[in-house]
Amino acid sequence: MERELLPTKFPGIGSEVYAGLWIRAAAKILDFIILLPLAGISLYINGLSKSAYFYTVVPNLLFGVFFEVYLVKVYGGTPGKLIMDIKVIQKNGDDVNWNAAIYRYAVDFCLAVLGIYLIIMTLNSIDDSYYAGLGFTKKYTLISTINPTLAEIQSWTNYLWAISGTIVLLANPRKRAIHDFIAGTVVVKSIYLDKIRESSDFNESLEI
Repeated sequence: MERELLPTKFPGIGSEVYAGLWIRAAAKILDFIILLPLAGISLYINGLSKSAYFYTVVPNLLFGVFFEVYLVKVYGGTPGKLIMDIKVIQKNGDDVNWNAAIYRYAVDFCLAVLGIYLIIMTLNSIDDSYYAGLGFTKKYTLISTINPTLAEIQSWTNYLWAISGTIVLLANPRKRAIHDFIAGTVVVKSIYLDKIRESSDFNESLEI
């Protein structure tokens, strides 16, 4: 398709075709629930020792890329999105390509790397024997309190990214968050996908 941007309304579709805040939030919650067992295993391993945390860094980052890039490219969304029957497509109606999937996750990936870097800095400032002698809960409490400035930086960075993305999503008719603008994507309700593409193909033929 040569069309640059899908329209806000489509002939024969009276309902909103773009996925809004609440359905996307529900998809995020479902993804969170699905990932809870893996997150619990990772937290348990991280709490065993300082060195154990370093062993999980790369696998966690790679799994994030698999979940947010590979699944979006191949299936058009994460499990939560697919359960909620919404799909990520390119702004012209095509399926997501690798570039779009990567760009869409780029900021979240950088924030994840920043969070890991800050935690590593904190862990390196803690005595190994002292850390090993703490209980599971106290280890995580120590990490969050030993360097409150770094913890605040991470917290506020993630918060501002989430809030700004929500504001942008609510402020435009195609319900695109910042990462959608970066990647050139939109999120649509899957039930309307065929009609969206039929309409786009018809309009494109008129323009030719």
